[in-house]
Amino acid sequence: MLRPYQKDAADFLSKTKRSILCMPMGMGKSLTTLTTLDNLALSEDIFPALVLAPLRVAESTWPGEVIKWPHLKHLRISVITGKPDARKKALESDADIYVTNYENLPWLRKTLNRRWPFKIIISDESTKLKGFRTRQGSVRAKALGAYAHRSSRFIGLTGTIAPNGLQDLWGQLWFVDRGKRLGDSYTAFTERWFRSVRVGDSEFATRLEPYAWSQDEIESRIKDVVYALDVADHFDIAKPIVGVIEVNLPKAAMNIYLDMQEKMFLELTSGEEIEAVNAASKTQKCLQIASGFIYTEEGYEVLHDAKLDALESVIEEANGMPVLVAYNFKADLERLLKRFPKGKAIGKDPKTIDDWNAGKIPIMFVHPKSAGHGLNLQYGSNILCFYGIDWNLEERLQVIERIGPVRQAQAGLNRPVFIYYILAKGTIDRVVMERVDNKKTILEALMEALK
Repeated sequence: MLRPYQKDAADFLSKTKRSILCMPMGMGKSLTTLTTLDNLALSEDIFPALVLAPLRVAESTWPGEVIKWPHLKHLRISVITGKPDARKKALESDADIYVTNYENLPWLRKTLNRRWPFKIIISDESTKLKGFRTRQGSVRAKALGAYAHRSSRFIGLTGTIAPNGLQDLWGQLWFVDRGKRLGDSYTAFTERWFRSVRVGDSEFATRLEPYAWSQDEIESRIKDVVYALDVADHFDIAKPIVGVIEVNLPKAAMNIYLDMQEKMFLELTSGEEIEAVNAASKTQKCLQIASGFIYTEEGYEVLHDAKLDALESVIEEANGMPVLVAYNFKADLERLLKRFPKGKAIGKDPKTIDDWNAGKIPIMFVHPKSAGHGLNLQYGSNILCFYGIDWNLEERLQVIERIGPVRQAQAGLNRPVFIYYILAKGTIDRVVMERVDNKKTILEALMEALK
């Protein structure tokens, strides 16, 4: 059910009423937390619980975990997303756990109208609360701050608690102890542990820099309420840690997919008709639809954003660590660059690789054909996400090797490598993925996909 390190984390969460669990990606934060809630419910009035998360995570990950694990299936979960009427209906439903995205916090506060029924708050990606200030700060964090301490318990979940430095800690810790450990205001916090350093010529351009002794002192103050796990202590980091993120296609997109899969023919809402002339063409078109588009005579037509939303969650959870993204089609790259304008395609300019390895590019898009032998990308990141996949196993393995464990070790970087695959549920994506898992031949996989 739970791995030993997850049991230890669950035990800490049970014993510490208000805390933050710092557990890197892929180690099972949501499973650990849900199991903790289920265990607490045996001896404590813990429900209803409120889970706050990024939108896709709220809609898919949390309800998906309840469905996935037999020991959690009895938990009733209500997802509060969508249009106001749908959110209100979900809020009024009878459930143990209510899940919503951070953007809905102002709406939730207004709708509850001074009522606050939640016995525990779980903040998934608690760094979203780092902008809280007692007087100013982010609107969403302030909406939660008005009621957060009415809940007897609070759990913050994050992969990296301070992605931009120690200054990220105060807002998150306020929800744990209302400023007891790090000061009752952000100003008090920064005045005690930071100095202001000028940046450039302007006297108004400054940044906060911690004193030499600040980190040790801050850590000693918060260690009783922050439980941090290191992947290297629990996994063999000589091997990549692989995660699969499944997304559900919207109904309209799934109908288009099924038409292509079953009839080798479909008609788009624009009126354009698309036909697959053979099995190989059909396979490619199914991969396109799973990715979110389909090529037409005029270019391509967008069908859904499910994979883009999933990738956004990966990038958010990376908390500032650059992410290498492998794509399959040129249309994928166009859509990725539009959705993530801070990202950059690898291209032919060697300076791009230098900038990536120097940490200057937050997201870099690569095609397996152009990021194979010889490229050293390991300095830039340890996170690779396959937005799209194809049949070429060798090219895929070569991309992984660019930042893989061997290259990390050669670079003197003792850190795990995370590999994520974003797959569209109920599509050919899973079949193609099995080429890696089971080393199937192309013919075997094709025959299975096209039955």
